[in-house]
Amino acid sequence: MLRHIVMIKLNNESNTVEVINKLKTMLNSLEKSIDSLHRMEVGINISKKPSAFDLVLTADFEDENGLDEYRVHPSHVLVLNYLKIVMEKAAVVDYIN
Repeated sequence: MLRHIVMIKLNNESNTVEVINKLKTMLNSLEKSIDSLHRMEVGINISKKPSAFDLVLTADFEDENGLDEYRVHPSHVLVLNYLKIVMEKAAVVDYIN
């Protein structure tokens, strides 16, 4: 099983409850539309620390091929296009568990 973790920090203009909730909804919908995505969990940060990211997702795939299918899937590409508008930075970790 491959675990894909992404932490997202929104830009100042986009760091609103509405944007965070929209992004969470978009990400959660991927689980229904991408066959290679076995499970996804999306969490909204509650920490007030300046170093904290705003949102985290954990996604599970069978292997790297499944993650590669996810990356180019049209539903995921829509999320990526939205992220290009609202995101300041992201951090990613992929590992086999």
